[in-house]
Amino acid sequence: RKRIGEYSERKNKYRYQQSILKDRNSYSKTDHDATFMRMKDDHMKNGQLKPGYNLQIATNHQFVLSYDVFQNPTDTRTLIPFLTLIKNTFGNLPEYIVADAGYGSEQNYMSIIDDFNKTPLITYGMFLKDKTKKYKDDIFNTQNWQYDEVNDEFICPNYKRLGFKRYAYKKDRYGFQRDFKLYECDDCSNCPLKNQCMKLHSKKNKKLMKNYNWEYFKSQVNQKLSEPETKKIYSQRKIDVEPVFGFMKAILGFNRMSVR
Repeated sequence: RKRIGEYSERKNKYRYQQSILKDRNSYSKTDHDATFMRMKDDHMKNGQLKPGYNLQIATNHQFVLSYDVFQNPTDTRTLIPFLTLIKNTFGNLPEYIVADAGYGSEQNYMSIIDDFNKTPLITYGMFLKDKTKKYKDDIFNTQNWQYDEVNDEFICPNYKRLGFKRYAYKKDRYGFQRDFKLYECDDCSNCPLKNQCMKLHSKKNKKLMKNYNWEYFKSQVNQKLSEPETKKIYSQRKIDVEPVFGFMKAILGFNRMSVR
């Protein structure tokens, strides 16, 4: 009876904690709305994990047009609700949605194009690395493998073919689904490049998953940011948004804000 009572007590405790957490991984005991986030390093180069909020701002010529506060530690999932807030406040959005690589995701690109009917000028995580000589010359990088469009096959550095096997999908913890095409080599057992191409001592054949929706969005972003007009618009982002945070911290003195 004592053990059952302890289990019941813990279960109620966990249920209460889960109701506070919702879709987060952490919360502060002194401020339940705050989430633990990795802050910038202090003067001793120590990483700071502290409870805080994610402030998002939209600017034009260094004037803050709109802002909102989020509980998400990363910026990726703040973009869509923030754009919805701006649209509801002003009635419309600008033609180009400009943001840095922290906002570049398949879900965000899809929402900006399909739901908001606007053009994203947002880089993605590998945007700069994609263009380096080392990345392009790496023969074991599957992005550089030759594609046989007629037979729907990829050709590896050892000239073995990875044929299409099946469709697949992955759902993230928030319910967004990514669709893939799975390609697989028939036999990698005697391949002399196997240990360089796959994990050491792997007994499986090489598999390749392609998300063509994501590849399409990346090509669209690369095309837009190579055009002079849109390239110039994107280059203005860092001199428009970043100084505003600098002014708030250095001049107005808002280094830390407490909520009680």
